[in-house]
Amino acid sequence: MAATVVRYLRSVGAGTVAEPVEALPRPDLRPVGDDERLPVDPVEFRRVLGSFASGVTVVTAPAADGEPRPAGFACQSFASLSLDPPLVTFMVARTSTTWPRIARAGVFCVNILGADQGELCRGFAVSGADKFAGVAYRPSPVTGSPRLDGVPAWIDCSIHAVHTGGDHLIVVGRVAALGAADEGEGPGSGEPLLFHRGRFGRFVR
Repeated sequence: MAATVVRYLRSVGAGTVAEPVEALPRPDLRPVGDDERLPVDPVEFRRVLGSFASGVTVVTAPAADGEPRPAGFACQSFASLSLDPPLVTFMVARTSTTWPRIARAGVFCVNILGADQGELCRGFAVSGADKFAGVAYRPSPVTGSPRLDGVPAWIDCSIHAVHTGGDHLIVVGRVAALGAADEGEGPGSGEPLLFHRGRFGRFVR
């Protein structure tokens, strides 16, 4: 199935060229005036937005020249964006130390985590550690980004565009290949890992 999808995406022009992008694009926007700022408490903002349940992913990229290991970080803010052309998006903090490494690679793979992969997510959420220590993976078929073993689904991408969004960046990826495991029980099945109000959970049918 994955091979069929790869052939289709290549046929519609989703080829990938690994070119670095500007890690921290500068917004060409006027400053926000004090009278335009909403009186939103950051703690309340996080509390209310935490009511929105999301899936959980790990975004990975191959090691760029001179780097000893691949890059990766845990990411909740992932979504599909466009069918034609095939685009996805994720958001990353401008202060992220992993994002510049992904920008230098010019490509990435979104690994959608399964219901039993909470510990894997926690490992990729830690800053400064060797996140790939003891983690089994293989190269994704087009970009060579790490495709983590046992994930229910993966999306292999090149960086299409990067936009500024406050204290985050909005990264748009053009899909070069993708695949999903068959539904069922056990590792790699279609059961997703969910995140809601600071806790992991799972989908119950």
